[in-house]
Amino acid sequence: MSVSSATKGSSLSVDKSQGLRLDSVDRIVRSKILKPIVEQWGFGNVVDAIRAIQDDIRTNEDHSYLPPSISEYAVLAKSWLGKNRNIGYQPVFNLTGTVLHTNLGRAVLDQHLLKRAILTVGKPLTLEYDIRTGKRGEREGVIRERLLRLTSAESAAVVNNNAAAVLLVLNTLALGRDVVVSRGELIEIGGSFRLPEILSRAGCNLVEVGTTNRTRVEDYANAITDQTAVLLKVHPSNFTIQGFTESTSEQELADLSQEENIPFVLDLGSGALVDLQKLGIPREPLPQDSLSNGVDLVTFSGDKLMGGPQAGIIVGKANYIDQINSNPLKRALRMDKLSLAILDETLKAYEDGTTLDRNIQLIKELKVSSKQLWHRARQIKSLLDNCLTSCSVDVVECHSVLGSGSQPHTQLPSVAVAITHERESTLSDIEARLRELNPPVLGRRSKSQLLLDVRGAQPLEELLSTLHQLA
Repeated sequence: MSVSSATKGSSLSVDKSQGLRLDSVDRIVRSKILKPIVEQWGFGNVVDAIRAIQDDIRTNEDHSYLPPSISEYAVLAKSWLGKNRNIGYQPVFNLTGTVLHTNLGRAVLDQHLLKRAILTVGKPLTLEYDIRTGKRGEREGVIRERLLRLTSAESAAVVNNNAAAVLLVLNTLALGRDVVVSRGELIEIGGSFRLPEILSRAGCNLVEVGTTNRTRVEDYANAITDQTAVLLKVHPSNFTIQGFTESTSEQELADLSQEENIPFVLDLGSGALVDLQKLGIPREPLPQDSLSNGVDLVTFSGDKLMGGPQAGIIVGKANYIDQINSNPLKRALRMDKLSLAILDETLKAYEDGTTLDRNIQLIKELKVSSKQLWHRARQIKSLLDNCLTSCSVDVVECHSVLGSGSQPHTQLPSVAVAITHERESTLSDIEARLRELNPPVLGRRSKSQLLLDVRGAQPLEELLSTLHQLA
């Protein structure tokens, strides 16, 4: 709608001798008609939109029209906001085929699990209060108890993500001293954060041993001096090296660390608390397995293969955990009460393995059957056949991936709705239209097709209702 068009129904008139008079921005923004827009975009953004619209009206040379009505302000505001502002965090349908999509928040949280956690933090809670003694309690006490039960560790601590866990461990145990790492394990994680840089920020000296493809236990042994504080091993969860390779086992490094009385720290990265082989995922090293091999401290993520909230989890020897908890950085990196409540509910589900597929959304997504996938795809195809008449819409087999640096070469059999058109620009336009839906629908491009992987097509009825907006 053009702001220069004639407008009917406005409460204001035009006084040509004084120029165009416009309604107050505050009255427009607080009107009943604009309330849904304010709830979606935020008060400040809508104020900016109305001011921009009125500035455009004032600078227009033709003042022979009535000012916009409230309804027309709403339409103009939506258009301006869509072009000039970020709507903020909003739910989307993840049909990209990447299950743990870093850009989309990694592990999705089960709604019932999340509701229980929100109900807990929606009131005063015993975050740092011991109800039995009436005195101050431990912030992570309940989390530690569950982690010890699940991993058989001596102690445990948690921080806000796994990079923070690695940083805190190294800063605690190796400040100003050497950390020995294989050259083949100097990884880069999401957002261009690199292990050598984390080591540097932790105040440690990096000592590289071995080669990119081959590192033996002798390489570690030969690098040890009186300045060596930690032997560090990094599980390559986001890459693989193939061909002429050799790596040092956990057991070999554990034996060396005990012989030299040097802490052995293992960063598992993705982290998993149960074996996921039955769900088509190759076995991932479990923290409990590594601890039984003699590793002193293990760090891993909460929001990847564990399917919980963002968290950096540290399990292992009690004397090292005590040192970590005494580090002033621990407070700076600690988890907030909502994340702790969600992590608590997540760990509860792992304590009773029979409830995993009811409480952990990742497990649900991995367990979905081929029959269910084909049913979803056919429903979506039937709808899109009517909405995208200029395109070819087919149901095809495809593969999903785990994502977020978790087993990059693991492919999960899946099904997708493939949208094909001879013109690339038409597919790009359809992609844009899908992103403009409420909520947005995200797929992935593959050659000359737009694929909608139906592994993420839940709840199906809500997705179908959303896709109807294309008509």
